[in-house]
Amino acid sequence: MWGRENETRDLKALMETKRPSLVVISGRRRIGKSTLAQNFGKTNFKHFFEFSGLAPHPKQSNQDQLNHFANQLSEQSDIKGLHFQDWNEAFNTLNKLANKKNHPVFILIDEISWMGGLDPDFPGKFKVAWDTKFKQNSKVFITLCGSVTSWIQENILNRADFVGRISMEINLQELPLSSLTNFWGRNKERVSATEKLTVLCVTGGVPRYLEEFRYNISADIEIARLCFQQSGFFFNEFEKIFNEIYQKKATTYLQIIRLLVDKKLAAVEIAKKLKKEQNSEFSKSLFALEIGGYIARDSGHLPNGKKTKITYYRIKDNYLRFYIKYIEPAKDKILQAGFKLRSINDLPNWNAIAGYQFENLILNHRSEIIKHLNIGHESILSAAPYYQRKKTRNRGSCQIDLLISCKYNTIYICEIKFRKIISKTIIKEVEDKISVIEKTRAYSIRPILIYAGQLDPNGEDEIRAYFDQILSIDEILVNHQKSTS
Repeated sequence: MWGRENETRDLKALMETKRPSLVVISGRRRIGKSTLAQNFGKTNFKHFFEFSGLAPHPKQSNQDQLNHFANQLSEQSDIKGLHFQDWNEAFNTLNKLANKKNHPVFILIDEISWMGGLDPDFPGKFKVAWDTKFKQNSKVFITLCGSVTSWIQENILNRADFVGRISMEINLQELPLSSLTNFWGRNKERVSATEKLTVLCVTGGVPRYLEEFRYNISADIEIARLCFQQSGFFFNEFEKIFNEIYQKKATTYLQIIRLLVDKKLAAVEIAKKLKKEQNSEFSKSLFALEIGGYIARDSGHLPNGKKTKITYYRIKDNYLRFYIKYIEPAKDKILQAGFKLRSINDLPNWNAIAGYQFENLILNHRSEIIKHLNIGHESILSAAPYYQRKKTRNRGSCQIDLLISCKYNTIYICEIKFRKIISKTIIKEVEDKISVIEKTRAYSIRPILIYAGQLDPNGEDEIRAYFDQILSIDEILVNHQKSTS
C-alpha cells in the first residue's frame, strides 16, 4: 500500500505495546481510511472483525442499524440468527466473541457516524462498553472510522467521556506527492509530468479517485470517459457523497462551496454574500466542511510568523472544484444532447483553473514541498498563503501563494506556477509583491519558484539567477521514479 508508511508504522508501534487500544481514523470520503485499517488489521492480526454502518436514507431507524450489525456479526462468527434490541447488547456480544480468541483481535467499526447517528446515546454506550468490557482485554485493538468527521469530533474526540481513552488519532490526508507516480505503474517513466499533473488537477491525491484511471491510456481520453459520460465514475460522484455525508445540511454547505470556487474568502465575506449571521451555527458549517476535507482555512500571518485576525477559506478538494466548474454545467448537454469532450484543453478557461488546482495541490502537500526545499521544519514559524489588504499606511495589497517565515528573520516567498511556458516576466510579478509586503526591512527575503511546465529558454538564465531556489514538480516525480525503480 503506497503512501501510508508513516501511519502504518505508528499503528504497528501502538500494537507492540500489547495494551488494549482504541484508534480513531478520520478524513474525507474516498481518502483510504477503511483501506488503511483493513490492510493493517489483516496483515498484523490473526482475528479480524469488520463492521460498517448502513448509508442513511429517510426512513431508516436505529433498529435497521442494529439489524445490520447483527447480520455482519453472524457472518463473521459461528453464531447464527443474532438479534439485538440495544447497542449495549450488541457490544456485549461482540466483546464475548473477542474474549474467546487466544490471539490479538482487530475490530474495525467503519462509518460509525451512520451506525450510531440515530441513537443519541450511542457514544455513551460505546464508552461504557470500552470501559467495562473491551478495555479488560489486553489483546483487543479497536479502530473507529468515518467520513462525517464533524460527528466523530463532536461525539468521540471532543466528548468529555472519551478523554484519555483514545490511544491514537489519525486524520488521513491525500497521498504524498512522492507516491502518486506509482499509479502509472510500468508507464511512469514514459508519461510526462504534465500529463500526470492533469490527472492530479482533476483528482488531487485521493487514492480512490486515482484508482479509476487506466494509465496506459491518455489522460485526455480518461478524463472524458470518467467525467463527461453518464456512466463515468465522476459524473455523479459529488452529488452522491455530498448528500450522503451532509444530508439535510447539504444545500447550505453547497452554497458555501460555490462561493469559494473562484476565490478565497474570509468568513465575514461568506456570511455577507449568503446573507447569514456570523453566529455559532454558521461557524459550525465552515468547521464541518473544513474537517471534512472539502475546504481549507488559511490563518493570516504577519511576515514574522505571528497570526493575524484574518482567516481565509479556500476549496481544498480538487475534484470538488472541477465538478462544479465543468462537470455540473455540462450534465444537461451530456444527458440530452450527447455532449462529447475531445480534450481537456477545450474546456473554457482551463489553463487558468489548472493554475488554481496546481496551487491547491502544492498547498495541500506543503510539508513535503518544504522538505524538498531543505528548510528545517524546526526553524519554521509559519507556512501559509499570505494576504495583505490595501490600507492607508501600507504600499498596497498583495497575495503570496506560500510565505514561509523562519527563525533568524528569514522569509521564503514562494511563487507557484503551472504554465506551458514560464517567461521572465515572473520576476517582475514577484518583485512587485515583495515591494509592498509590510514590515520586512529587517528580514532576509528568499524568492522561490515552484512550477510545472517549461522555463522560457530566452529568459531561463535570468529566472535562475533571480530565484534563490527553483523546484520543478517534474524533478519530484523523476527523483521518486529513480528511487523506486
